[in-house]
Amino acid sequence: MRLLNVQTHRLEEFFDESIPPYAILSHTWGADELLYSHICQAGYHPGSSAKVDGCLAQAARDGLEYVWIDTCCIDKTSSAELSEAINSMFAWYRQSAVCYAYLVDVPDEDNSASDDGSDDSVLVREDDHGPGMDSAFARSR
Repeated sequence: MRLLNVQTHRLEEFFDESIPPYAILSHTWGADELLYSHICQAGYHPGSSAKVDGCLAQAARDGLEYVWIDTCCIDKTSSAELSEAINSMFAWYRQSAVCYAYLVDVPDEDNSASDDGSDDSVLVREDDHGPGMDSAFARSR
């Protein structure tokens, strides 16, 4: 499992029992997603993705050192890796310390009157196994 380090913004690979606590991001894909290939080529630079920035910031506030975001952590050019990720995703959601949902179509109340073009999306914590998200079903025990 490949995870994005909250502090270094680098991808790190873990296996089985060595996997540390991590946050996982449930989101819809947009046109300008930050991809695994982008991070490998140029690294991750804060400010290049509001979605990733929000996830990293929330994970840091929650005391977590790692996050898993499908677009960033899976090499989709490898059919073997993509297949393994698809087959493992349910377990990865279930084993996460917390699941964040990035709600792109819900304005943040604090920024709802924003006219400056800033990202008005909301990052919601889903550690209470609340209803309404497919990934939340994986987290219920």
